[in-house]
Amino acid sequence: PATDSCTIPAMFERTALPSGPRVISSRLPASRSVSIAAYVLAGSRLESPEQAGVAHFMEHITFKGTAAFPTTRAISEAIEGVGGSFNAATDRESTVYWVRVPRREAAVAMDVLGELIIRPTLADAEINHERAIVIEEMRGYRDDPPEYAQILLQHSMCGDGPLGREICGDEAGIRALPEATIHEFWRTAYRPSNTVVAVAGDIPHETAVDLADRAFGSGNGMLPACAPAPLLPAGERVLVGRRSTSQAQLVIGVPALHRDHAAAWPLAVLNTVLGDGMSSRLFLSVREDRALAYDVSSGVMEYADAGVLEVSAGVDPPGLAAALEAILREFARLRDEAVPDEELSKARSYLAGGIELRMDETRHVASWIGGQEALHDRVMTIDDALVAIAAVTAEDIQRLARDLLIEDALRMAVVAPARHLRGLERHLRIPG
Repeated sequence: PATDSCTIPAMFERTALPSGPRVISSRLPASRSVSIAAYVLAGSRLESPEQAGVAHFMEHITFKGTAAFPTTRAISEAIEGVGGSFNAATDRESTVYWVRVPRREAAVAMDVLGELIIRPTLADAEINHERAIVIEEMRGYRDDPPEYAQILLQHSMCGDGPLGREICGDEAGIRALPEATIHEFWRTAYRPSNTVVAVAGDIPHETAVDLADRAFGSGNGMLPACAPAPLLPAGERVLVGRRSTSQAQLVIGVPALHRDHAAAWPLAVLNTVLGDGMSSRLFLSVREDRALAYDVSSGVMEYADAGVLEVSAGVDPPGLAAALEAILREFARLRDEAVPDEELSKARSYLAGGIELRMDETRHVASWIGGQEALHDRVMTIDDALVAIAAVTAEDIQRLARDLLIEDALRMAVVAPARHLRGLERHLRIPG
């Protein structure tokens, strides 16, 4: 059964099943693989403080057994036994499960996803066993300086609420998380009607819809509304992690744009100019010209009602102040000078070409159409995106830089030996 169907021949077809998942597919003739991404529209933003970490824990525990695949081994063998790969990830506003298999095994892939999301066993013994595994994952993040710096920046930018908390929660909370809380989260969030299923490969849309209908079935759930994002920045100006490391990790952020903002594509081009790739300003100035970092880049985080533009760098600890000042000089340059025509043209081509090249892989196509169907106001075709990128002007970028790159909005996280952290905050100033 299918209703609410529409077709855009250039890229995808979409069907919303009655009380079931939304199915969106892109047919890629001659592709030997099929990728399926299933988005559950629930992430860590839905959690109360008492539930912190439940969304991520839920992602873990589904892999411990389902009605048709009673063990982790049975789940793994169903996919890896045909040469496929699979995984899952929890974000702030969704949890995604994905599978990539040979085309002939598409039905198996869809069945496994339906089992993981709709029919997990959630045995109490497995829940208690998994607590230790989740805690070890959390410890690994905190022992990894780049990951830890990102955790600190998120808290510095977004404060104590759901957007600022670590997605995994904390150790004490995971140890005490009641089994009933996990079961209730599954009953309310992991419903067929709260799921988007994206399929990319050489199979007809009607086949994708039929497979999803049989694997996921139907059923509605009542999701609580998440709290609105705070006015960013919402946390302390500087957060530090004292670690006896040979390399310091530096992350600088400013509030940016919410998802689907009218200036989202100018922001994407601004980010490309600033720090995406080996031709970016940060790479050329901070690494190549001044040898202050091996790895330096910028990126954008987007939420329904907030966003962050950030720069991260791994630097020699004595060079922290110099690296910070060099990065902020590039902020001032974007704010004060229009991007030259040739540089802008190259940045637009780099961004557009990267999107096009990723579309040769079924997993990236499934991610493109599924992520937009799940989280954006509309699903853009690749051609739509290319047109939007080509329309970005130097004036758009400078206007946005003036709006976003404001000294009072700066937030910084640093993980480094303690002796190199003293006095660093006074360098957190945009020149001019």
